[in-house]
Amino acid sequence: MRALNRPLLFLLFFVSGFCGLLYQVVWTRLAFASFGIIMPVLSVVISVFMLGLSLGAWAGGRWIGRWAEQTRVSPISFYALAELIIGAGAFAVPGLFAMGEHFLLAMGEADSLRYLFLSALLLAVSILPWCLFMGATFPLMMAYIRERDPQNSESFSFLYLANVLGAMTGTLLTALVLVELLGFRHTLWVAAAGNFTIAGIGLRLGWAKRMDRPRTATNHGPRVASPVTRDPSPRFVEWILFSTGFVSMAMEVVWIRAFTPVVKTQVYSFAMVVATYLGATFLGSLVYRRHLEKCKVRAVAEMLALLCVAAFLPILVNDPRLVKANWLYAPDPVSVAIVLASICPFCAILGYLTPHLVDHYAGGSPQDAGKAYALNVFGCILGPLFACYLLLPWISERWALVLLGLPFFGFYFQSRKTLPAKQRLSLGLAGGGVLACALFFSGSYEDHVMKSEKHATVRRDYAASVLAYGEGFYRLLCVNGLGMTTLTPITKFMVHLPLAFHRGPPTSALVICFGMGTTYRSALSWGVKTTAVELVPSVKETFGFYHADAARYLGDSRGRIIIDDGRRYLKRTREKFDVIVVDPPPPLEAAGSSLLYSREFYETAKQRLNPHGILGTWYPGGDLAAGRALARSLREAFPYVRFFDSSEGYGNHLLASMDPIENLSAVQLAARLPASAKKDLLEWTSTPDIAAYLDLVLSREYPIERILHPDPQIRITDDRPYNEYFLLRRLDQF
Repeated sequence: MRALNRPLLFLLFFVSGFCGLLYQVVWTRLAFASFGIIMPVLSVVISVFMLGLSLGAWAGGRWIGRWAEQTRVSPISFYALAELIIGAGAFAVPGLFAMGEHFLLAMGEADSLRYLFLSALLLAVSILPWCLFMGATFPLMMAYIRERDPQNSESFSFLYLANVLGAMTGTLLTALVLVELLGFRHTLWVAAAGNFTIAGIGLRLGWAKRMDRPRTATNHGPRVASPVTRDPSPRFVEWILFSTGFVSMAMEVVWIRAFTPVVKTQVYSFAMVVATYLGATFLGSLVYRRHLEKCKVRAVAEMLALLCVAAFLPILVNDPRLVKANWLYAPDPVSVAIVLASICPFCAILGYLTPHLVDHYAGGSPQDAGKAYALNVFGCILGPLFACYLLLPWISERWALVLLGLPFFGFYFQSRKTLPAKQRLSLGLAGGGVLACALFFSGSYEDHVMKSEKHATVRRDYAASVLAYGEGFYRLLCVNGLGMTTLTPITKFMVHLPLAFHRGPPTSALVICFGMGTTYRSALSWGVKTTAVELVPSVKETFGFYHADAARYLGDSRGRIIIDDGRRYLKRTREKFDVIVVDPPPPLEAAGSSLLYSREFYETAKQRLNPHGILGTWYPGGDLAAGRALARSLREAFPYVRFFDSSEGYGNHLLASMDPIENLSAVQLAARLPASAKKDLLEWTSTPDIAAYLDLVLSREYPIERILHPDPQIRITDDRPYNEYFLLRRLDQF
């Protein structure tokens, strides 16, 4: 690129990659708030995002030559226009999500299949246009490079390197800094500013080159010979590009689920997995560029053989004998570093192989590069869908990774003849040896529990792997290896307190988060109409493991269990309740949990309460500042809030209402419980006195004014999830 300003072009594509990942992170979270924290929503967002990149790359490569020749406008100007349109998406997408949500709410309580179809359609309409232009940026910039330097054959890898580095930086900076400082809305403004800056620079470059633009065909000239030798046929390259995109994105889905017992569920955990993936990809691409400059590029067959080894390393490392994988919420830093390091070789090899193949396939042609990149991204669309809906509902994460790694052996076998005999033998033995270890000697947290516990069951679905184990009173519910709850009277108090405090006999209750079913079971002991909403289908199926009388409650005509996102259900139902009980998944910092703690959620819940209705929510303890922010959000939505310590000495019950909550004694409260409810509440205690048992909680009440954060701006909202993004706040405390 002798005639080009290489650092400037690198910077432009770095910023472009930065903004692209920022959009993906924030748009996904906004989609959760509007359409529900469910796997179909996540799958649609990722698939539409990738579909836009694929179609945009293909269309941009196909048409840029014709556009440039017909308009006599430099391709860099088209690139600038694409970035300008992408920046507009920062302002348009939140509004489109809100319009889509309003449209669905106006339809009332739609059935699940219909709702999912319409929400998927609205998500696609909202984000696909902007993603199309993101995908088009690669061929548009390649066309500009070819316009200025017709002999250049490796422009894709140059841009790919910058884009991946920007994507990694965007992932980390968004999760670690921007959202906590600015909130989601203003973080989108940062991305828009980046896109608009790129657009301005691009238009300036296009204007400067308008008079001396070379007449070399932008897109239809002959391919420039690739400096790489011993590479496979174009058809074989297409299959490899599609398959590596498919497998890598499917593996990323499996990794996140498999690593959860180690890395936990904080937003920083997910960000570190994605950033590690992108960082290793960048390093692989950087090595490829260095080898390209020295004309020492590795053969494709050699890289495929190395993939046969690297694909199985995460299986070997993610073993409880090597890393600390348990149901507790605090991650072990050393274990996190080990599992993240295990994916680096695989990602680095793909970072080397992908630009290598596209450079060879395209030879600098924007049209061919767009087609090749589109094939790779098209695989990225199908991979997560395959993993979520076909693999993980039926087999464990360990076996899913084994199955996904097997195609690389087929590709290596097909291309092995290009390697010397000794190298062929050594690489084949290495791949076979690692596969054998993964099959016969590795283990997982789930395997360990199933072997060590006498009573353990595992159920799988598209949302999660649900593990139930333990004996007697010491039974545990794990979702993706993370402990959700135990058999504790706290979950009984969650519903007995608001039902007892309700002014007048209650007739209906809503329980958000089913868990072991204890709260649902306790609500039915009042003889009221009870609805429970659970996000993970398999959780409901474990009800009988924890309660021997589960069948009786499942057959109770007064109760129903709905598989849905609790917040989404509240928005779409027209039913109102006397009591709503919310038990968000632990820990307090869990990704997405703020959507059940936010001011907006409480406002929605308020609309679903009958007169004198009471909302009960649970603060599990931990981050005191976040707990005070939670209380502030609740207090801003409800004028009357009461705050109690639990009977077990950890966590707090919060009751909120639009009307004053009566100040009743334990004796008065006990008198309101029907006989079946008293029996249920005393089930797990040796105390026969119901009033004394209730007093364990009533005597531990604190005025809500003492709990609220003194700064009224410290609260949890959809735009500023204070409990989830806390890194800068905690660093400031040291």
